[in-house]
Amino acid sequence: MKKAVLTIGVAFVLGLLLTSCGVNAGTTKNARVVGGDSIKFDAAEIQAAQECVLNKFKDFEGCDLQKLWYDEEISGAMYGVDNVNGIVILSNFHVNAKGGDGSFNPNSDYSGWKWLLTRDSRTGSWDIKDWGYG
Repeated sequence: MKKAVLTIGVAFVLGLLLTSCGVNAGTTKNARVVGGDSIKFDAAEIQAAQECVLNKFKDFEGCDLQKLWYDEEISGAMYGVDNVNGIVILSNFHVNAKGGDGSFNPNSDYSGWKWLLTRDSRTGSWDIKDWGYG
């Protein structure tokens, strides 16, 4: 009898732990994703960079992504107009009452948040190098 109660107790605790994982993960489901015009990148390249950001944003606990877009002028100013292996993706997001993971201001909106990505070659995969303002 004690073994059965212990087994049920352990199963209950494990169930709680498993269902609570990711509850506070960053959400992207309602985000408006806009490609943006470019003479440097085709639509697939911009979309691949945006997908990279969407995946990373899930690590932003308690944050809700509202908009994701590409702006050639901002990207060119950051990486240079001829650099085809660096791109900047911009985003707007909201932070919950807890301040996300504690590094953001609670109940706040962040606009024009920059995601800096690079790749090794024109056919390489994008990799996020940094993010934030500046």
